[in-house]
Amino acid sequence: MLREEGMRFIEEEEGIGVVEIILILVVLVGLIVIFKKQLTTLVNNAFKGISNKAGSLE
Repeated sequence: MLREEGMRFIEEEEGIGVVEIILILVVLVGLIVIFKKQLTTLVNNAFKGISNKAGSLE
C-alpha cells in the first residue's frame, strides 16, 4: 500500500521544466549584476591572499 503510493508519486514527478530553468538563470544573472562589485572585491581579495601565502612558502 505505502510502497504503491511512493512509486506512483515518483512516476508522477516530471522533473524541472524549461521555464523553471530559465527563471533560475534569470535570478542568478540578476544577483550577479546586483552584487558585481562585491563579488569582484571578494575574488580579488581571495587571490591576493593566495598570492601572499604562496610567496611566503619559498
